[in-house]
Amino acid sequence: MSLIDPIAPQFNWPDSEQACRIFHGRGGHFADYRFVNIDWFDSVVLIILYSEVEPAWLTALTDLIQQQLGSRCRSIQVQYRCRHLAPYELLWGEAIQSPIAIEAGLKYQLTLGRNQNYGLFFDMEQGRRWVQAHANKANVLNLFSYTCGFSVAAVAGGARQVVNVDMSKASLAVGRDNHRLNQHDLSKVKYLAHDIFKSWGKLKKMGPYELVIADPPSLQKGSVNVIRDYPKIIRRLPELLTPGGRAMLCLNAPELDFEFLRQAVLEHCPSLSFEAEVAPSSLFQNLDKNKGLKVLVYRLD
Repeated sequence: MSLIDPIAPQFNWPDSEQACRIFHGRGGHFADYRFVNIDWFDSVVLIILYSEVEPAWLTALTDLIQQQLGSRCRSIQVQYRCRHLAPYELLWGEAIQSPIAIEAGLKYQLTLGRNQNYGLFFDMEQGRRWVQAHANKANVLNLFSYTCGFSVAAVAGGARQVVNVDMSKASLAVGRDNHRLNQHDLSKVKYLAHDIFKSWGKLKKMGPYELVIADPPSLQKGSVNVIRDYPKIIRRLPELLTPGGRAMLCLNAPELDFEFLRQAVLEHCPSLSFEAEVAPSSLFQNLDKNKGLKVLVYRLD
């Protein structure tokens, strides 16, 4: 029996062009397969490996994907997150490096072969949907915006302005391309390549905001440490939010649980009231909920 056989029935084979996760091994529901995730977007299948595998296993998986998707699939690639610099390798088909992911009717530019992250975090789909549903007429502040996925969702949801802040000019440039892809009114979108922790005055002047989104990296050498820095963000929220405004607090550090966020709010901004948890879709459910993506929404009293 192939090592793929036990998990193949659990594969979420795509039935449209919409981007999706085919298999979420990192969720821990299949203990022997925590080492692999499989994503689908724009005729491309990307296998993401977190530990080394036998070449025969990878060949068998490639053959299975070809059989299931047929001509709909033009490229099968693998990214070795287990190796230095997380290199990519083409396993079959075309060397597509700039696919476009379609999610909930919105388009996002991806880049394969250069960086560890390729431009969009699929497990945050429900977060983007929540933002789109709650952004109408809002002034939105998007902290640690990366390639502006939340910004695209906010403008699609009718936001009157979105301020994107990230230290990476390259990521913000991709964010601008994402808005162009969706034919958005670019006058509504601002891009600040700033250190957030040195820019509170400027951000305050561009507010107040009906919605503030904080999705910091777990640990970014030289800039962000969530244990140290998340309380600093939470402490500033009353200065940034309108009365009744919402803060969407995101955390994707497996070593930190929901209680970390709750306690940080309770200690550093007690004027925030819990409103909702935005859970990831069933495709991204973790066996241990606290090790997965955590998204909590608070409202300023």
